[in-house]
Amino acid sequence: MGVWQLIAVGLVMLLGLVGVLVPGVPGQAIVWAAVLWWALTDRSPAAWGVLIGATALLLLNQALKPLLRPRRPQEAGAPRKTLMLGGIAGIVGFFVVPVVGGILGYIGAIYGAERLRLGSGGAARASLRSVMRATGYSVLVELFACLLVTGVWLGTVLWG
Repeated sequence: MGVWQLIAVGLVMLLGLVGVLVPGVPGQAIVWAAVLWWALTDRSPAAWGVLIGATALLLLNQALKPLLRPRRPQEAGAPRKTLMLGGIAGIVGFFVVPVVGGILGYIGAIYGAERLRLGSGGAARASLRSVMRATGYSVLVELFACLLVTGVWLGTVLWG
């Protein structure tokens, strides 16, 4: 697989990660389709292993989705910009501090944005709890699953 095609697969995965944050966009399916595209083109045992692992993880995520509260961003009380900022910080955080950085970036960015918007730490913590109950856990679990798939793919491409 050529460099440009790997870059295209990575961009499709990035599009899927951002799609997780936007209601109505099938972010998981886009990330999985990018892995499928790569595995069908690469055809190495590592590529097929990543595809099988990604499929299992994303199917498990889909099975667990009904156990989480549905997304209701209007109940959160926070602006949509805050939720998008949290998601983007989660994506960046995942690659800066592998694995735990995604969770820390997501929660930290929402807290920071709410602290700036509301002015006090107590109000920001209350808003963060409200955001996490309304949308946060559902988005965080889906985003984390897609980030794990993307991280394994990137690791396999770079070191595999």
